[in-house]
Amino acid sequence: MTSHPCDPYDAVLVLSFGGPERPEDVLPFLRQVTAGRGIPDERLAVVGQHYYDRGGRSPVNDLGRALVAALHDELGRLGVDLPVALGNRNWSPWLVDTLRTLHDAGARRVVTVVTSAFSSYSSCRQYRENLADAVSELAAEGRVLDVDKVRVYATHPGFARTMASLTADTAAALPREVLPSTRLVHVTHSIPQWMQDSSGPADAPDVSYRHQHEQLAALVDGTVEERIGVPVPSSLAYCSRSGPPSQPWLEPDINDQLEVLAAEGVSDVLVAPIGFVSDHMEVVYDLDTEAMATAERLGLRLHRVPTVGTHPDFVAGLADLVLERAAQSRGEEVERPAVAPGPLWSTCPPGCCRGRSGRPALCGG
Repeated sequence: MTSHPCDPYDAVLVLSFGGPERPEDVLPFLRQVTAGRGIPDERLAVVGQHYYDRGGRSPVNDLGRALVAALHDELGRLGVDLPVALGNRNWSPWLVDTLRTLHDAGARRVVTVVTSAFSSYSSCRQYRENLADAVSELAAEGRVLDVDKVRVYATHPGFARTMASLTADTAAALPREVLPSTRLVHVTHSIPQWMQDSSGPADAPDVSYRHQHEQLAALVDGTVEERIGVPVPSSLAYCSRSGPPSQPWLEPDINDQLEVLAAEGVSDVLVAPIGFVSDHMEVVYDLDTEAMATAERLGLRLHRVPTVGTHPDFVAGLADLVLERAAQSRGEEVERPAVAPGPLWSTCPPGCCRGRSGRPALCGG
């Protein structure tokens, strides 16, 4: 018999990107994020202004803490009384410090929920590399931890159907007379073309980063049509490009897409941030500030769909994923609910979302 539904795990880690908490953190944070790229402080200061305009504080850590609290409560409702802790890749609370604290409190096996639903180097593999680095550092201190992660959840109903429902709610609130001239733009974080080409398992191009978004967009489109009774033409666009102009990234940018739609006579644009779990800086600046300003300049009415955040259905889905991973670790056969194209992997296949450094990564084959 197991002692609790999460056995063999004795702690849950929510692994996030991290962000500055005060103005003096902004430049050190940006240096951390861009380490090794040779970007001068003058260029970082331009991006830093996005944070200074909001008091020098990113919303991401507060959003992470809110998700931790909601997941802890949902697991408690299911009979799981385990610590749930936030650890970040790029700022305090640092991942290695969080794992050290969990270990010193008695944890020996940890299951991880990453605050990204999709597969690519930056949205999955790099977090797994961070886990490998942290576990190695702790092992050198005599602290031994086993760390697993829940499966990539772009196709899990808790995420996918919640995003679809939120988009349909936003569409249903529009006046019926504007629907013929309304378009839906699904938005996610852009990545370099090389990262797209290497996303997902090497032998499965139909589950790449872009393909996962296209599949989710199709589900959202169908849900919107079912809710309002008419189809809303849609497209997939990207935001937050940060590479040099000479490096190909996924396109079109959301602002360029708005230009195209305005030229076609569109009056209203639904912007669904399907690539994001919460309203962090890429949402509140790139969409709510920059894209909104572009829309106003073009005479478009922009309606931004909420992210899943701490929506009860999303949080319940994460809790189900934690219990699913625990059952798998116990060697049990489990149902793996999913929308098209089906459930993704809990243990990443060899070479999945491979980067260029060859660094070791946990939670993979």
